[in-house]
Amino acid sequence: MSRTLVICKPDAVERGYVGEIFDRFERKGLRLAAAELRTLDTETLGQHYAEHVGKPFYDSLVAFMSRSPAMVAVVEGPDDTYAIVRTLMGPTNPAEAPPGTIRGDLGTELTENLVHGSDSEESAKREIGIFFPSLA
Repeated sequence: MSRTLVICKPDAVERGYVGEIFDRFERKGLRLAAAELRTLDTETLGQHYAEHVGKPFYDSLVAFMSRSPAMVAVVEGPDDTYAIVRTLMGPTNPAEAPPGTIRGDLGTELTENLVHGSDSEESAKREIGIFFPSLA
């Protein structure tokens, strides 16, 4: 069993896409292990986006991610669940994301691209520890 972190970002919650996003994961055979709707604070976002602190886009990223609630979840499935989730999400830029992916079908902006998924097993463990310490 492999786990990864997924965040339906504030734009996904605002636009009413949380159900559709998780439906895509479940139709692929993945399962929700934990989920919580929460407004993310700057401290938590600082831990999550530690590698981006000091970059020109960091402040606007934190402002976006904390502006309204996000759905934070742990998704589980077979080995490399993180890779399955990232394939379903599509490329970061919705303009480059193919039809059939979450961002290709639902995304409209590079800076508000609906969903985050851990980019490796190591990142998944670290990120799950930030948002769901009891599952780490």
